[in-house]
Amino acid sequence: MITPLIDLNADLGEGFGRWTLTDDEALLSVVTSANVACGFHAGDPSIMRRVCELAAERGVRIGAQVSYRDLAGFGRRSMDVPADELADEVAYQIGALEVFARAAGSQVSYVKPHGALYNRTVGDADQAGAVVAGVRTAAGTGDLPVLGLPGSLLLAAAEAAGLTAVPEAFADRAYTPAGTLVPRAEPGAVLHDPDAVVARAVAMATERAVTAADGSRVAVEARSLCLHGDTPGAAGLARRVRGALGAAGVRVEAFA
Repeated sequence: MITPLIDLNADLGEGFGRWTLTDDEALLSVVTSANVACGFHAGDPSIMRRVCELAAERGVRIGAQVSYRDLAGFGRRSMDVPADELADEVAYQIGALEVFARAAGSQVSYVKPHGALYNRTVGDADQAGAVVAGVRTAAGTGDLPVLGLPGSLLLAAAEAAGLTAVPEAFADRAYTPAGTLVPRAEPGAVLHDPDAVVARAVAMATERAVTAADGSRVAVEARSLCLHGDTPGAAGLARRVRGALGAAGVRVEAFA
């Protein structure tokens, strides 16, 4: 019997100046991959440096969480950014984080879009291609894996560009029958019941499926599972999820 394998990723470094949001230190004791805000939706140089140092100390993979330039809106407002400009901004964000990752003795191991950019690249070929072009610029001749929604144009574009495409799932988000995320503006888009989140995490890792908002079962082929760092009590919930995965025979291990 093949042992189920899953990575746990969380959004970290989502503060700015004196404002803090994510419990980075606590979450870095649980997750295997850290999506670090690169300054466009949250994060600043000092926060980026501290998170990279903590991640490197604990053997957690560092990922660049790139976003639209939307600090006021936390990167959750969709923007029509020209493709060439967006590609440059993605490469810029990755490069900024790479400086701090390397100073900490590590490196940027993957890239994941944030918020509105993540959702936009599911079905927008122009924006998906721009993100991948930016990643390709940052990666040079090497590989820099891209984390995204299964079946998205982002992952298709990444594969076409010779990059590793890593599908992920969300234990605390509602799904549509098509396998996409229910928009945050809609009721019930985010799950707040810890027991339900833990149960869905285990089901996603062991059964490769999730119950959609309409009650139908949707296949979910994911190598990584996202735990939102800005959820109240996120660190405690993450510990519960990891414990439940272990109890269910799932091996938790970074993909990159």
